[in-house]
Amino acid sequence: MLINRSRIRTFAGAGLLVTAAMFATACQNSDDTSSGSGDSSASAGATAEASTGTGTGKHNGSGSEAGSSGEKGKGSQDGSGADTGNGERGKVGQACGANDISWSTRSETQAGGYILVIAKAKPGITCTLPAALPTVAFGSDGTQAGPAEQAVGPAITLGKGTTAYAGVNPKTTNEDGGKELDSIIVGIGDEDPNPVSLPVGTITVDEPIVTNWHTSAADAVPFGGTDQ
Repeated sequence: MLINRSRIRTFAGAGLLVTAAMFATACQNSDDTSSGSGDSSASAGATAEASTGTGTGKHNGSGSEAGSSGEKGKGSQDGSGADTGNGERGKVGQACGANDISWSTRSETQAGGYILVIAKAKPGITCTLPAALPTVAFGSDGTQAGPAEQAVGPAITLGKGTTAYAGVNPKTTNEDGGKELDSIIVGIGDEDPNPVSLPVGTITVDEPIVTNWHTSAADAVPFGGTDQ
């Protein structure tokens, strides 16, 4: 009986050792599996981000690409001038100011005598005279010439040999009197910041009139005011 009991205890002890070993092995395998599963999940997530573009790296790449597109768009918007159709940009036309023009005057005898104002664009300048009367003023009080024509003419682009003419009649009344002056002030519209003073010799000013701009001097004769 002692031998049998000893064998039983021996077998029982061996069984416990085997069971403990099996349990330890099972726990280790479980830990390895959990760790491997986590690594696999991380790898799978990284792969998914790389393929779908939802990762941080993809966002940064998109930002760089968007920035490049923005720079190209800005360059197109900031480019000055009009598209000439050959990959270059030409100068946009501008309205004339008095300081864009080379001025001269000439006394004429037709229609009782008048002053012919001659306007040419300065070298290298192309500009447009608006479809409006020249602004012509006289004396320190700024008396302005009224219209000599019923309607304004078309706009005129100066440059490339084009010359504009306007005729000024300084005195349209039959009575004696008026202001004795020796120059006129000419501007391109009332808002011209740089009107010019042009010598014309001694003239008598009383209810002056001026024509529109014309490309022919023969068309710039101030025959009378609009009420005549």
